[in-house]
Amino acid sequence: MESRCVILDIGGVLEITPRTGWLDRWDERLGLPAGSAGRRLDDVWRAGAVGAVSETEVRAQVGARLGLDAVQVESFMADLWAEYLGTPNVELIQYVRGLRSRCRLGILSNSFVGARELETARYQFDELVEQIVYSHEIGVCKPDLRAFEMTCARLEVRSRDCLFIDDCNVNVEAARAAGMQAHLFEDNEQTFARIAAHLAGAASLDTPHEAARQT
Repeated sequence: MESRCVILDIGGVLEITPRTGWLDRWDERLGLPAGSAGRRLDDVWRAGAVGAVSETEVRAQVGARLGLDAVQVESFMADLWAEYLGTPNVELIQYVRGLRSRCRLGILSNSFVGARELETARYQFDELVEQIVYSHEIGVCKPDLRAFEMTCARLEVRSRDCLFIDDCNVNVEAARAAGMQAHLFEDNEQTFARIAAHLAGAASLDTPHEAARQT
């Protein structure tokens, strides 16, 4: 198999995840000042992103901090996951599926406890790529360079042979610092072109268009 590798983010790339305003609606429902629910749970979100709490503990904290009963907690979590999971970027997913015989494929995602099970059930990303590296399972979030290093290690590839695709510029810059090629996701068409260039062996440097965006 080719040594070149493509590694993708999930939210905002493989999944289309616009803001739904669900936390604002919970503030209104509970009669709280705007932003209160999010602030009360800020440390829970951070802990869940690196696997420092379980799904059961998340639900317990949601109930305790917002004064919700069990039914309300489940409704709250359903709203959370509805925004988190979004909808599939079908065109990109189909394109990546067509790459499986041409390169190594992986996913690196800042995530939350429970994400693997839900995303596997809904999108079958485990069948799309060889390795899925979730922050809540490795205890490290992008842009920490260790997240990129762990992903390369699991895929058994060299960082210089990898193209990383993310919709967040700080993560793109971190991937470059880790020795990868990197592409800021803006739309599918540009992404297809960047992947094609990488696989054609023209990815020793980032494209002029991307380099210009970083200046």
